[in-house]
Amino acid sequence: MSATLTRGRLTVDVRLTPDQLKATLRRDVQGGLTATPKTIPPTWFYDDRGCELYEQITRLPEYYPFRTERALLRRSAGQIAEAAGASVLVELGSGNSEKTRELLSAMQHATGGLDGYVAFDVAEGTLRTAAQAVVDEFDIEVHAVVGDFRRHLSAVPAGGRARLIAFLGSTIGNFAPAERAEFLGEVGALLAPDDRFLLATDLVKPADRLVAAYDDAAGVTAAFNRNVLDVLNRELDGDFAPERFTHVAVWDPDNSWIEMRLRSDAATTVTLRRLGLAVRFADGEEVRTEVSAKFTPAQVASELAAAGMQAVGLWTDPAGDYLLTLA
Repeated sequence: MSATLTRGRLTVDVRLTPDQLKATLRRDVQGGLTATPKTIPPTWFYDDRGCELYEQITRLPEYYPFRTERALLRRSAGQIAEAAGASVLVELGSGNSEKTRELLSAMQHATGGLDGYVAFDVAEGTLRTAAQAVVDEFDIEVHAVVGDFRRHLSAVPAGGRARLIAFLGSTIGNFAPAERAEFLGEVGALLAPDDRFLLATDLVKPADRLVAAYDDAAGVTAAFNRNVLDVLNRELDGDFAPERFTHVAVWDPDNSWIEMRLRSDAATTVTLRRLGLAVRFADGEEVRTEVSAKFTPAQVASELAAAGMQAVGLWTDPAGDYLLTLA
């Protein structure tokens, strides 16, 4: 079920209602906390408090990805816009569209100009606010899609104009390899001959620097990680004691990713009443809350090729920390 509302230059297409979102949470938590090892998908970090904590994380000295991507976009957006030759920007996981403005401004001044913006995100409130701000700033048609890009990519409007589909924030790193392959295949199937795909990836670097980025000295990331337990308590009538779970960040060289986990400080049983579920934790048992894969340029090109796409442009920062690939 979906609902579409158009007001002026803004169209909002709701593909994921609050009830559907709650059903997805129940399914994810039921499956994840009864699995071995236990998992909670990172989707559920981002309630209002989680978003506030993430904004704090982006300003931490240890957390290089956000500022590195923003600086890279500022430096390269003009070249990307010209190389893409698109007049419509589609952003998957658009959030507050802050960094997106670099691309929107560059496309507005590029040869093809800027005709429209499609913002796609799961958080309806944030999406509506950000989309209206883009309408006001750029005076263009904006189509906001409230949905899960793992399930609702078909909702991305075609419209006949060349599109640049952007997936920023190195969010692709939160997918396991099979999930990445499936997602990239779906994106490839979306592309018309004149469309392009812009993928942001965090590159492999020394493990101590990676771990520090996800385990900052001020403890903000630890608070962000534990906040997911507050989300489960509120939404599923749970009785987690977040202060009894320790934040853990480790580098897994075999999978080339950072894992964030929550470690139970003692044997305990947690009840999630809306699921009718009692979850037992052994002393020291961990639940995985996120993976964040790191890549090499060759790996990115290979995974894009497996999905039927060819890398046609590469941009990286002077330190070689981050990569933008146009396919």
